[in-house]
Amino acid sequence: MSRLTVVQILPALDAGGVERGTLEMAAALVAAGHRSIVISSGGRLVAQLEREGSEHITLPVQRKSIASLLQVRPLRRLIEEIKPDIIHARSRVPAWIAWLALRKIPEAARPRFITTVHGLYSVSPYSAIMTRGDKVIAISETVRDYIRKNYPQCPEERIVLISEGIDPADFPYAYQPSTAWLAQWRADFPELAGKTVLALPGRLTRLKGHATFIQLIKTLSASHPDIHGLVIGGAEARKAAYAEELRALVAAEGLADRISFTGHRDDMREVLSQCDLIFSLSTKPETFGRTVLEAILLGKPVIGWDIGGVGEILRKCYPQGVTRNSNEAELLKTCAHWLETPTQPAPGAAFPLDAMVAQTLRLYAGSARDAASPARDNSAITPEEKQK
Repeated sequence: MSRLTVVQILPALDAGGVERGTLEMAAALVAAGHRSIVISSGGRLVAQLEREGSEHITLPVQRKSIASLLQVRPLRRLIEEIKPDIIHARSRVPAWIAWLALRKIPEAARPRFITTVHGLYSVSPYSAIMTRGDKVIAISETVRDYIRKNYPQCPEERIVLISEGIDPADFPYAYQPSTAWLAQWRADFPELAGKTVLALPGRLTRLKGHATFIQLIKTLSASHPDIHGLVIGGAEARKAAYAEELRALVAAEGLADRISFTGHRDDMREVLSQCDLIFSLSTKPETFGRTVLEAILLGKPVIGWDIGGVGEILRKCYPQGVTRNSNEAELLKTCAHWLETPTQPAPGAAFPLDAMVAQTLRLYAGSARDAASPARDNSAITPEEKQK
């Protein structure tokens, strides 16, 4: 494979799934001998990116404002200077800036434009930019179906399914935390000792299904006095009232000694390792369902609604946990069955990071070859746009 220069562009490098995927691909590019550049407004992950061998260029491409169009010309100058093979946009504002910058670069010198659809965005002309790449990466079957349904003008041959991946070494099967961590955990949550811990991870928002989880714990407690509910996650400042509402609901239902709140945690691997059964009850489809897969890799069973990426992962990795969306009677039945006859996911690395990285590297290489070919398909740019 020829040495490539790949530019990934995203709003910022602070935290989140998009940022994590950007760093993973950047490290893979460096390891494969390619030149890796990331353009963003900056953030706390820049130091890690550069430490792992990539370059970072700071450009204010994060604001959802017409003022962001002022970055089109500076980005075009950067592209003309760097001469990358690939421009990979991972968010809508950066994608618009990149697409507009590329339009006035002569076709022979224009890098291939790749986009990744990371979210189920509101359907609009603004969001449609994510389907304008020469290749459009869908991170799950759910995302691919979303593109097909809402953007039929995106040709099928442009859509490439590359599922997100997780390094199984980060979430080893039957993982056990350090003695020091366990001692602190037991001191912080002594009420969990000797209990079967049922957990609902996720930030505190109404979409995550906390009320359903609280009712489930209340119903099950009558026949299973050894269970304890654990709500894992914190609330943003603007969601503080909702967090208090949940605590009040727990108290009103007489479950103060049955349900605990952990608040925000940065040690999810360790916390999940101390739970017996994990739930995913979000009423809004997720594009992938990373926490679900992390729990399963650890060997923890997961019960969740059969929607979005969560449903995809459960059907492949732990079908015993699949439950019809919002069917609370079926949820109760599935959970009660597990409590009577517990089963764990089998060891195995479904959706491995290595596969995601290898597929993306092949896409970069193939796209770069297409760009160098005289018969290059430039269908992502319309005839009207070529005249501008």
